[in-house]
Amino acid sequence: MARKYSTESWTFGILFVSFLFGPAAGVHHMSMKLEPRQDGGSVPLSIANWCSETIYPGILTQAGTGPSTTGFELEKGNNKTLSVSSSWQGRVWGRTNCSFNDQGQASTGVKACSTGDCGGALQCKIAGEVPVTLAEFTLNQAASQDFYDISLVDGYNIPLAIVMLANGNSRLQNLSQSTTNPSCVGSIGNLSPTNFDPYKNGQQFLGTSGSDPLPFENKNSQFTVSNWCPWDLQVSPPTAPGDGVYPYPDGNVQRPAFDPCYSACAKYNTDAYCCKNSYDGVGKCHSNYYSTAAKSICPDAYSFAYDDQDSTFIVPTGGGFEIIFCPGGRSTTIIKSKGSSAISHGGSPSGSLQLLNDGITYTLALSCTVGFLLWELLAF
Repeated sequence: MARKYSTESWTFGILFVSFLFGPAAGVHHMSMKLEPRQDGGSVPLSIANWCSETIYPGILTQAGTGPSTTGFELEKGNNKTLSVSSSWQGRVWGRTNCSFNDQGQASTGVKACSTGDCGGALQCKIAGEVPVTLAEFTLNQAASQDFYDISLVDGYNIPLAIVMLANGNSRLQNLSQSTTNPSCVGSIGNLSPTNFDPYKNGQQFLGTSGSDPLPFENKNSQFTVSNWCPWDLQVSPPTAPGDGVYPYPDGNVQRPAFDPCYSACAKYNTDAYCCKNSYDGVGKCHSNYYSTAAKSICPDAYSFAYDDQDSTFIVPTGGGFEIIFCPGGRSTTIIKSKGSSAISHGGSPSGSLQLLNDGITYTLALSCTVGFLLWELLAF
């Protein structure tokens, strides 16, 4: 006699497996628990300074083997190439207005840098002090893929771009780099006009050419870019006029060209802003006033804890990356122009419950399968 399967049985299976394994979607790659694996070599990590001032990049390793240095001086126009292990997970950021003594410590006081400081040390052993613009990487995971993003979750200090380097890998050479190289320009000193076209006369820009151009944001003006940071989140808001009263609206007050911006989470540390406790989960935590503003200026950047599907770039392993500070031009609009699926390369990952892309579909299919088997067992 054929056995009847009710809706309740399928629901039980889905809930049971979700309880066992947890949700696969909405997990940011920097929160992934990395699988132990042998390193298959080194990955080049090039860091370039296109800013008008000297910066001090900081590097923090979360898993794998990091580079030989975790902090250094990088004068304008210069670059430095390092290497990390093929299963590296870590972040890179830029420190500004730094002063170190001969021992690599803060020249005066406990802080060496105005933004991104890491305990006053040249060689970083802790994360940079917020606010910082981050380049984040999780390499050689989930079906041999590299995950990376530009993150404004900890706030914003200087513009940043990430360029994927094919490194002689044929799979990567065949990818459209107009879908792999995001850029975030949220400072007026580094912003080009709205008609920005870097491909004139056959020139290249951020690893792309006129035959496969990057899409750029072209609606924000100098005024909107200089005023995007919510007033209360500015690190150093302008001083009040002579009578001590700010005019309304705040946009009438001239802001500095260098205007670092805290995220709402970094400034206020509330559950709602930081997606903690009862707000921790897909559908429970939503974009706030800071992340909405950040996304309007840097559409391809990661702006709050559950912004994964709109900000994480995925490519097959085997290449390298260049992090460019102050890339110039304008912010890219890769996801908006080409769709979120365009930034995920390397096929449909399978067999990993910590997957970012296709996580909902995979978890649901697995849940239904195991739910069916559980019901079969329980029915006997």
